[in-house]
Amino acid sequence: MADDFHYLSLDEVARRLKARKLSSVEATQAMLDRIASLDPKLKSYATVTPERALADAKRLDAETAAGKSRGALHGVPIAVKDLCDTEGVPTAAGMAIRRDHVPAKDATVVTRLKQAGAVILGKLQMTEGAYGLHHPSIDPPINPFNAAYWTGVSSSGSGVATAAGLCFASLGSDTGGSIRFPSTMNGLSGLKPTWGRVSRAGVFPLAESLDHVGPMCRSALDCAIVLGVIAGADPSDPTAVPQPVPDYAGAIDGGVKGKRIGMPNNLIGADADCQRALDGASAALQRQGAQLVDVTLPDLDEATVQWLAQCGVEAALAHESTFPSRRAEYGAEFAALLDLGRGLSGLELSRMQRTRARVTGEIDRLLASIDLLLLPAIAVAAPSLAAMRARTPQTVASRLRYTAPLDMSGHPALTLPGGMTADSVPAGFQIVGRRFDEGAILAAGHAFQQATDWHMRRPSA
Repeated sequence: MADDFHYLSLDEVARRLKARKLSSVEATQAMLDRIASLDPKLKSYATVTPERALADAKRLDAETAAGKSRGALHGVPIAVKDLCDTEGVPTAAGMAIRRDHVPAKDATVVTRLKQAGAVILGKLQMTEGAYGLHHPSIDPPINPFNAAYWTGVSSSGSGVATAAGLCFASLGSDTGGSIRFPSTMNGLSGLKPTWGRVSRAGVFPLAESLDHVGPMCRSALDCAIVLGVIAGADPSDPTAVPQPVPDYAGAIDGGVKGKRIGMPNNLIGADADCQRALDGASAALQRQGAQLVDVTLPDLDEATVQWLAQCGVEAALAHESTFPSRRAEYGAEFAALLDLGRGLSGLELSRMQRTRARVTGEIDRLLASIDLLLLPAIAVAAPSLAAMRARTPQTVASRLRYTAPLDMSGHPALTLPGGMTADSVPAGFQIVGRRFDEGAILAAGHAFQQATDWHMRRPSA
């Protein structure tokens, strides 16, 4: 096995498996060996399932030998965030109160991954209930680029494992930025699809009207492959929209020629690394034929502040059976969110809904005048762990400014690596598209990655 095998793209591994230049058992064992070697330090996995993964890989190799292929992921080892139900495997959602929860059936997204031939290596660590901090009983994952820096939340394990070569792709979830933050901090391509594009059946909720499930990968192409597998209507989730699922990977070479890409003229708080990533992205996309358009963002601050209350009230509903009756088993920060949600009045709820409708309409109107929008993923490109300990409503809102409003509006967004800081930590940016136009942002991301190599940067040994 080549020294850099673990850093191959999902697409390349799938092609080698299809050509029988590699077996699923070989790929899976290599991943399991690497997890055993590195993850005691990185702490990205909540649960590893080696016996099940190798048994699945062996069965898939037998199918390959018989001329059968399940699809785009046949034999590829991946992992999923630990809020996706997996039959017979503990699924704790980062919570002490759920550490003994063993689902009787798979989440729809897990079923679809398996149907497409994926080998599930295990469940990836996450923050408590998919909110802002890890439960006090859990050791947080470590950023493989620089241990002094944030990993992003809440899909922290998904970001770390995929970046460190402990799986070839992963699933995350995004309620306020939880695919995009860890993708940015770990140098990944992370896609928050349109709300309703991917089923949430069997995925433990933080806030159901804000939750999105999506891929975290090493390239836009890999995201396109995984999204094509997990997207689509689902009888078990009436909010999964019954629109046809395009061939995202097949259309990935669509490029950006003639596309009108908005560059905001009123960004707030963007640091030098963040601005360099945006400027580099805009220049690269312009060289690929895009037309840059100066645009003014709507006021996002009110929506960002109110996101916290919206998240809190929906989380309180999700935890109604155990909170506050089992408060002692919750971490202090998550308990505070649930208290906030339980204390809201009807007037406050109505005010939140009015703000949400306004910001959704304004983003729709902005995107009607352009094809795509460039945004920071986070204004401070690479926050340190020390900086992230300063948690007040104001600091939290400032970090969520460019992510949470898109969870409220439901628009799709693709985060891509676009630079490195002086401390060798990735810096990223977002491409935002119209509702259900994931194909356009994936094609734009692929065009950017064909012209740059930021997505090829790996953690040092």
